[in-house]
Amino acid sequence: MNYYELFGLTPDATDEELQAAYERLREKYREERWQEGEAGNEAARKLTQLESAYKELIAERKQQSKNTDGASAFEEISRLLKDGNLNEAQMRLDDFNERTAEWHYLQAVVFYKKNWMNDSKKQLEIAMQMDPSNVKYREAYGKLNAKNDYEQRQKEESGNPYSSAQPIDEEPQQMGGTSLCSNCCSCCYTYLCVDFLFSLCCGCR
Repeated sequence: MNYYELFGLTPDATDEELQAAYERLREKYREERWQEGEAGNEAARKLTQLESAYKELIAERKQQSKNTDGASAFEEISRLLKDGNLNEAQMRLDDFNERTAEWHYLQAVVFYKKNWMNDSKKQLEIAMQMDPSNVKYREAYGKLNAKNDYEQRQKEESGNPYSSAQPIDEEPQQMGGTSLCSNCCSCCYTYLCVDFLFSLCCGCR
């Protein structure tokens, strides 16, 4: 039986559309079941059928979101990340029973966007261990390390292990060809590469 027909929907309906149709029909049948005769009995049967169908569809949709063999769930998480919906993306990731290399990559993206660099690095390492041939994971890991290395050098050069700012008593550097300019360009390029690579988190296999 096609449960979606009971709601007047198709399988590509959103969760919100399904819930709205369910609530509308449930209210309708709850009122009609108090009618006399066969009309009331039919409404009661429809209500029972509606409740059963809704539970079945919700369970089916949750299972599909946990299906790590399909790319659709990963693509949806990637879309959420690109839109900046980190909390929703994390909730979707938490729903997975089995965690594949792509799952760990997407988790790394979440951590990166939260500026949790060490956690992001660990997730990338797990992804690479599970899928050593994946170029996307290796490139992300390499660029993230380059970013971290640059920040560490900046801290060491400033003499303050807790800050990457330049010492305030340094003489201003002239524009063009100075080490400061070179470092700045290197830093900008590294950050840009990492940000760009993580922005392509939708490259699900």
